[in-house]
Amino acid sequence: MTTFVLVPGGWKGSWAYEAVVPLLEGHEVHALTLTGLRPDDDEATVATANLDTHTDDVLRLLDRADLTDVTLVGHSYAGMVITAAADRAADRISRVVHLDAFVPHDGESWWTLTNDYFHQVATAGAATSGYAVRPPGDKDPRRRPQPLASFMQAIRLTGKVDEIPRRDFVYCTGWEDQTPFAELHARLQADPAWQVHVVPTGHNVMNEAPEFVAKLLLS
Repeated sequence: MTTFVLVPGGWKGSWAYEAVVPLLEGHEVHALTLTGLRPDDDEATVATANLDTHTDDVLRLLDRADLTDVTLVGHSYAGMVITAAADRAADRISRVVHLDAFVPHDGESWWTLTNDYFHQVATAGAATSGYAVRPPGDKDPRRRPQPLASFMQAIRLTGKVDEIPRRDFVYCTGWEDQTPFAELHARLQADPAWQVHVVPTGHNVMNEAPEFVAKLLLS
């Protein structure tokens, strides 16, 4: 039995993996909703949540459930989160899977790694409150404003994350006019430490190709 911890990307909660979780039946699966994205979080919680807060969400789960030998999965923004968590708990993580997700170096942030399209999304989306970014578009009413500080805070890494035995990156080719991951895809393809997978879907690969995601996680 494999233990999976599934971390959603920006604006989303645990429901982002609802099409994948049933396909992992027989394994231990924990899908998270990060602080500031929960329906009952107050304004102060949203305003103060940052990348460290979200990293601590993952680490608390590992401690609370006494999890080891974990496959840590992150989508999009959550690539930042799982990288930070794996760096701080490398002895408990056996694999990281970045689903069309950022793979940061020390000192980088979502803001420094993303592209002009998402810079505009963040700037316009934070204009109302100043501390939370409204979801772009209206594709899913369950999406919630993302704490701005989580996008802006720089990650701090010790290098322990590079000791994780297996690292996977999934590149989605169906949104090439907006993706911020093209250069990252090229970099990781040339890095023998990474297993790179390409899938012809939009960014929301968990909903568009849940069977592919489940098969990858179970491989």
